[in-house]
Amino acid sequence: MLTLLTSMYLVVRAVSSQAEPIRVVVTGAAGQIAYSLLYSIAKGDVFGKDQPIILILLDIPPMLPVLDGVVMELQDCALPLLREVIPTDKVEVGFKDIDAAILVGSMPRKEGMERKDLLKANVAIFKTQGSALDKYAKKTVKVLVVGNPANTNCLIASKSAPSIPKENFSCLTRLDHNRACSQVAMRCGVSSDSVKNVIIWGNHSSTQYPDVHHAKVNVHGSEMAAYDAVKDDAWLRGNFISTVQQRGAAVIKARKLSSAMSAAKAICDHMRDIWFGTKEGEFISMGVYAGGNSYGIPEDLIYSFPVQIKNKTWKMVDGLAINDFSRAKMDATAAELVEERDTALDFLSQ
Repeated sequence: MLTLLTSMYLVVRAVSSQAEPIRVVVTGAAGQIAYSLLYSIAKGDVFGKDQPIILILLDIPPMLPVLDGVVMELQDCALPLLREVIPTDKVEVGFKDIDAAILVGSMPRKEGMERKDLLKANVAIFKTQGSALDKYAKKTVKVLVVGNPANTNCLIASKSAPSIPKENFSCLTRLDHNRACSQVAMRCGVSSDSVKNVIIWGNHSSTQYPDVHHAKVNVHGSEMAAYDAVKDDAWLRGNFISTVQQRGAAVIKARKLSSAMSAAKAICDHMRDIWFGTKEGEFISMGVYAGGNSYGIPEDLIYSFPVQIKNKTWKMVDGLAINDFSRAKMDATAAELVEERDTALDFLSQ
């Protein structure tokens, strides 16, 4: 009997290990964020330890020689789940039948560049990519936009892919979320996984609002409100918020390069939660379509909210009490997003 059960187990294991590969595209694949990201995806940290993967690496033509080097390195990692790596500069190849799209590539802001010029360049990029998703990707594709300005780029991509549900598009504010968790954890002298339910509201920019009014901290086995654990309201309403808001700039100042390792980790966290769901009683932050929200945020935006995820579907956490301090900050970041959106939509209609 035991031998039969063992045989059945081995058959089940064999079948599961031969699951159909999923197709995952990463844009800006020759860049530094992708360099930190691709190994984690290819070894199963994101989509599961028994999920084979076909990785499509999309970048602009001048970067193709660099992509060849990235492909060689991925091959040399000898990762059993990585079935194929396809480098390309063509959207029709990059987005064909994909299950997940991680849009890292965008036009970076150059010295002397006006914000509206940056928006104009990125509207063109994300209109093209959204249209390609619409035409070539599976309608069930999950799209994560990382390239900045991430919220508005995500909105443009979604509007350019009308046959794909708006709910399938999200932008990355998990890096800000992780930064906020880490700041609170360090302040309380606990590990980062002892902090849960922080919220990033709004734009992935310096107007974002890191909010710990609903966060919990586990201190010596006892769960308490973040404000009670930190015991420093002035810090939580002042330096904590500005530290998280300005963290990206601080990294650039120190490294002379933008965040890559931490950005890649946040991308992995975000996509893993979409694939496998959030823990019971916990929520995370994601930039999602604001339609139908209960917080008075203008609807036609991609805005970061607290969400819970089950069966690859996110649901906004409703009914959280919002005080006047929070309200003002949530509205300020929404106003910036409305301005970005209106400028971007002007370019989109040209």
